[in-house]
Amino acid sequence: MSSGNQLLAVLGGTFGRVATTSRLTGALALLAVCVFVASPGITADLYPSSDLYSYAANDNIFTRAARQEAALDPNDIDIAQADAKKPAEVSEKCRALQNDISADVGDIIRAGCEPSLAQMSALMDNPLGNVAMLFTQFDYTRLKNHSNNKVADQGVYMGIAQFPKKLNKDWNLINRVVWTVPSVPIDGDRFDEFSNQGGAVVPPSGGGGAPIDAFGGRTTALGDMYYVGLFSPEKGIDVGEGKFVWGGGFDLAFPTATEDVTGSGKWSAGPSALGVYLGKKWKIGALAQQYWDYAGDSDRDHVNLTNLQYFVFYDLDETTSIGAAPNIIANWTQDSSDTFTVPIGIGISKTIKLGKVPVRLGFEYHYSVIHPDDVPGALHNFRFYIIPAAPSALFGWMN
Repeated sequence: MSSGNQLLAVLGGTFGRVATTSRLTGALALLAVCVFVASPGITADLYPSSDLYSYAANDNIFTRAARQEAALDPNDIDIAQADAKKPAEVSEKCRALQNDISADVGDIIRAGCEPSLAQMSALMDNPLGNVAMLFTQFDYTRLKNHSNNKVADQGVYMGIAQFPKKLNKDWNLINRVVWTVPSVPIDGDRFDEFSNQGGAVVPPSGGGGAPIDAFGGRTTALGDMYYVGLFSPEKGIDVGEGKFVWGGGFDLAFPTATEDVTGSGKWSAGPSALGVYLGKKWKIGALAQQYWDYAGDSDRDHVNLTNLQYFVFYDLDETTSIGAAPNIIANWTQDSSDTFTVPIGIGISKTIKLGKVPVRLGFEYHYSVIHPDDVPGALHNFRFYIIPAAPSALFGWMN
């Protein structure tokens, strides 16, 4: 059996989300979030246009008025009074933009205003939107081999750096760079004894199976890395009261794992496509990916795997939603009874502000209603994620 292909499992987005990943895993996750949230360029100056505008306005109004106070003539008073009206006018303009949930966040920033939390939350709902996001995701998975009823726990830390790149006025390239740190219930030193099982591949999202008969220790190490590129139109298609957005492109897998048991040993690639309906309350869509290996360790099993991450979310309010984004896996290298893993799930997410940075926090539970019969597979999965974000309009190189 190929546990490598079993674990080439769950590419997320969004969403892309464990306690068993060791201190190293936790430290990497904490460092990623702290760098994003604590960086002066991201927090204190997250909306530099607004700060600069405020400084310039204050200089015009107060500093100039103070300089003029000693030698004002009656005509200058009208000028000072006119200048004094500017902050109120700007404030009203920003307030109007912030109250429009559908306003373009880039236009808001270019106007010297700061988007509201509700506007940033709506922008983060769009996986093809003009927003840069740093996913920090932990997955805790209970694995079960239904042929012998053995169980074990697996943890995966996954990081995703997602950012758009404007190609022209009509098209964007949405980039996702993914890295993983799996913690698998296998002694890496004993892995060669189970070479007939293949390597454990953990693609960008967590879940999957492992050679349970090889249990007897734990290995935590860097896993394979991935790149996903999606070409997407700048504007969505109007559908009822919402919009449909889509993108198509490719994905690449790189054998960067530092232990055989945490990687595939293969270079893989394939097509990918995403479609999402963004309604006033409902967000429904799917990301489909296919992986085939084309090079790598000839002693390792081939990769031929389809990942379909579907997502269904319902907004309780402007910053809170319920729903989930599980991953359906089809491992075509297995027998027909062991090909599919089909989970369902439920969860909740909330967008908050840490300083000036909008951050989404979420938790999901997935249960596999269809799972392999004769090889190990995921039974229960618990996912937690933290996603700080910033509008791409703040980064000149993205536009």
